[in-house]
Parts: sequence; C-alpha cells; structure tokens
Amino acid sequence: MSGDIQEWRIDLYYNLDIIVELYILHQEFSAQIILGFSGHEMRNFIKQTAAIRPSPSVGSEYSAVPTEEECGDGSRQAGLLPQSRPPNMAYVYGLTCFVSLGGFLFGWDQGVMAMIIADERWLKLMQPANEWSVGFVISIYNIGCVIGALTIGYFADVCGRERTLSLASTVFVIGALLQAASYTIAQISLGRLVLGLGVGAYSAGVPLYISEIAPAQLRGRIVGILMMILCFAEMVVFFVDYAFFFLDSDDWWRLPLAIQVVPAIVLAIGCWSWVPPSPRWLVAEERHECALEVLTRLHGSVAAEAEIRAIRESVEGQADAIENAGASWTNMFRGPVLRVTLLGTGIQMFQQTTGTNGIFYYAPQLFKKGGITDPKFANLATGGIGVTLFLSAWIPVFYFDRFGRKTWFQVGLVGMIVALTGICVLQQHAADYPHSKANYAIVIFPYLFFTFFNMSWSAGSWTYAAEIFPIPLRAKGNALCTASLWISNFIVAQVSPPIESATGYGLYILFIIICVIAFFFVRYALVETQGRSLEEMAEVFGIDRTSTKGEEEGQSTARQALLRINSEDESFPVE
Repeated sequence: MSGDIQEWRIDLYYNLDIIVELYILHQEFSAQIILGFSGHEMRNFIKQTAAIRPSPSVGSEYSAVPTEEECGDGSRQAGLLPQSRPPNMAYVYGLTCFVSLGGFLFGWDQGVMAMIIADERWLKLMQPANEWSVGFVISIYNIGCVIGALTIGYFADVCGRERTLSLASTVFVIGALLQAASYTIAQISLGRLVLGLGVGAYSAGVPLYISEIAPAQLRGRIVGILMMILCFAEMVVFFVDYAFFFLDSDDWWRLPLAIQVVPAIVLAIGCWSWVPPSPRWLVAEERHECALEVLTRLHGSVAAEAEIRAIRESVEGQADAIENAGASWTNMFRGPVLRVTLLGTGIQMFQQTTGTNGIFYYAPQLFKKGGITDPKFANLATGGIGVTLFLSAWIPVFYFDRFGRKTWFQVGLVGMIVALTGICVLQQHAADYPHSKANYAIVIFPYLFFTFFNMSWSAGSWTYAAEIFPIPLRAKGNALCTASLWISNFIVAQVSPPIESATGYGLYILFIIICVIAFFFVRYALVETQGRSLEEMAEVFGIDRTSTKGEEEGQSTARQALLRINSEDESFPVE
C-alpha cells in the first residue's frame, strides 16, 4: 500500500507544472536579489523544471541520456535525439529556500518569547507562581525540541524526508495555536512543548534533506543559506515583537505567536505536494528510476547517471558493512559508526556550549554589567545582535566551501575567544569605573563574537553533522546530533543565569575554556570532509572497506571530473 501511495505522489510531483511555475514566479524577485540571478536565468529555470517523467515502460536501468540505438540511426544528426540536461542550480536553490522555511520558523521561535515574558501585561494575565514558572515556559520548549529531533530518526526513513517535514509543520501549527490561545502557565507550557516537537523535527530534518540534494562541492553553501534564513528570522522577530508591544491591548503578544502559522501551513502543503523526495531516500527504498529523475532535475543528466550508480553501490555496500542489520539505533554505537556518532554529537554540543546562546539569551544583562545603564540603549544594542547575525550569515553562503571544515571551525574559535576576552575585560572595567564612557565599547565584542561564530560554527556544525553518516544511518545519526544540540541548549539556558549571578564575568571565562577544548577537539579528532560526496563518507570513516584501492581511485577521479563539468555548467563560478 505504501508503495502505491508513493508511486501516486511521484506521479503527482512530475506533473505539477503549473504549481512549479507559479512558485518560481512568486520567488523570482527574492531569488534575483539573494542569489543574483538575472530574469533570463530565471526563465530558463522555469523551462527546465517542466514535467519530464520517463515512460512507465522504462526499466530499472533507465538512462537520462538516450542512446542512438534507442532513438534510431541518424537521430542525432537529424536533431531528434534529446540533448542531455545541464545542472539546474536554480532548482536546487529554490528547493533549499522553500524548505528553509523550517529554519525561518526555528529562528522565529528562538527569539519570539524574550520580550513577551518580560511584559507586565503578560505576567498579569498568566500570574506565574515564581521565576521558575517563567523559566519552565522557556525550557519545556527545548525538551520538545529534543523529542522532535529524535523522531526524525524514525519518520524520515519510513515516510521520507519531505513528508516528515510536512507532518512536522502540522504539529507546529497545533503548538502555535495552543500558545496564542492560552490563558494560563499550564496552557502556554503545553503549547510550547508541542511547538518544540515541530521545531525539533525541522532542526534535524531540514539540514538532512538539503544536504542530500546538494552537490558535494556546494553543500556548505546550501546549508549556509538555511542558516542565513534562520538568522533573518531571529532579526525580524525582535522588531515584530517591538512593534506589537506598543499596541494598546493586553493581548498584543498573541499576534507574533499566531502569525507564524501562515508559513508553517505553506511549508506543510509544499512539502507534501511540490518538494521532491530525497534521491538518497528513494534509492534506499529501491525506487531507482524516480531517484534518477530527481537527480537529473537537480544535477543534470551526466552527473545523475554517475551519482545514481554511486548511491546504489554505496547503499548496498554499507548495508553489508553494517552486518545486514538494517538501520537500527544500536548500529549508531557499534564499531566505526560509534566514532562518527561521537564526532557528530560532539560538534553540535560544542556549537552550543562555546557561548552563543549564553550571550544571545542574556544580552541585556551582559550590557548592564558592562556599564550600559540606559535601558533603551541596551535594548537597541540587543536588537543589533540580530542584525549582526543576519549580515554575518552571508559569509558562509559565499565562502564556506572554499576552505576546509576544520579551518573554519578553528578560525571561528580564535575569534570567539578574543571576543569573550574583551567582554571579561570590559565588565571588569565597568566594575572599577561604573560611569566611564569607555564602557559602551562592550557593544563591539558580542557583535565580534557572533560574526566569527556565524561564519564558522553556525553553518559548519549543521553541515558536518548532516553529511558524515552512511546512508542507512543518516537520518538516525542526524537526529542524535540534533538532540545533542538541544540538550546542550537546555543546559546552557538553565545554568548560565546562576553562574553569571555568582561569578559575574566568570561565565565568559568558562566559555573561553570550553572554546579552547573545542579547538583541540577540532584539530585532532575531527576528520576533514570538504568536497566529499555523501557516498564517500563511509570510506572516509572506515565503515565501508569493500572497494579495492584501484576502484576507489577510479571512482574518485570520475567524481572529480563530474564536479568540473558541473562547475562549468553552473550559472555562477564556484570559486
């Protein structure tokens, strides 16, 4: 039955020409601004995304590039033989931007509650028993995110990546409506928990999907676009909250919680009806013909032919290497896969514990202890953090794939340590000279911290965790890594206030120590993955040893040639 449903959905996808054109026309203006496409290139994109599903009579070895024997002698000379299709990077970017609505909602909910829980009108309505009750409203969201992230390990394998995101959007809508309609701490806490389930699924599922549709040489850029959209939401939600705050209504806070339902519904419908399945998931389901068609639309005919063979070989070889046990959770903690699990969960843990949310969540307190006593200036400086996050998020979009993952992580950590040191020095200066004008210089260092964090760890940790696992275990591996991030987020949110109250800038000294540990972790434990295809990851980490040395060299040479072909056919230079 599930196979029939999937066949029907694939048929529907390949014949929704009108929906594709309408969506692309809607996105044309934003794509021209964000990606620099010309109108001519966008029109070519619409033409190239016309329905082209092969005939049902085609066998499992269907080729995206018909031969002369298939079309008859002299067909090529007569101009009747279809030409091979080039890589369609506009389609890849269009899918990335649309699916990254999940990242937008993730970013929105990272910042939407900060101003709400500090408002006297909200406190008067909710009547929390104490500060712990307010803290519970915030922290239960993180618990929901942990659970939601772990569900990806099951549903993404059973239902498919894109349909799981559609289901997550449905859960998200329910949680958002529960929040917006609540009148008690218990009600809004329930809404936050349900909402967290959806956001957790987004945080694991979106990077998983876009990493599986991206060319290897652009995977960092693709994930960078996701993080840029997430940071854009973190910036926008501050000003949306600020605007609604001045409404003459005790229920002003319901509006920023309710309006997020709209993009969630759009994402739910789009992922169910328009977004194609992941080609890696299709191969794992033995739907090779559909996988080839999706790859052809994304990467072009020539690359698709080689990729489908590589993916099939990888899936079969990795299944043997994992002792034919299937993609079970126990496989995540056995043999060489355990090393991959520890690297992925470790990189996501360090992403949170090196200081990002310790600064982001409690920026007003940081500025106050740094000698900024004007609350209006402190709020404005806090809003500037969102702007800094958005602007610095463009750096990995254009440059992340030019250098190795380890290089970015290490450079980022050095810059973060310098920024944290500046915060410590200036907070001590404010304690010694509370009325000094020099205290306002502390604003520079959180901005410096987030610039270095965003250009390295923000996109880098998500990219690394989504790409390192073998195909049969990728969904579960990414789920574990994302759960590690949310658990770390929860711990940082809980322990930062008491540590900061007890030690002052001792909290930032602790972050410096963690950054130093992370530096050695990256330098000596991490394995470089830049430019590697997803199918090569099993070989990189020693999970698949079935190929001989000669075969590996031949496959690597072929893949590098295909990368050069793709680079030449793209509408923009990779370098």
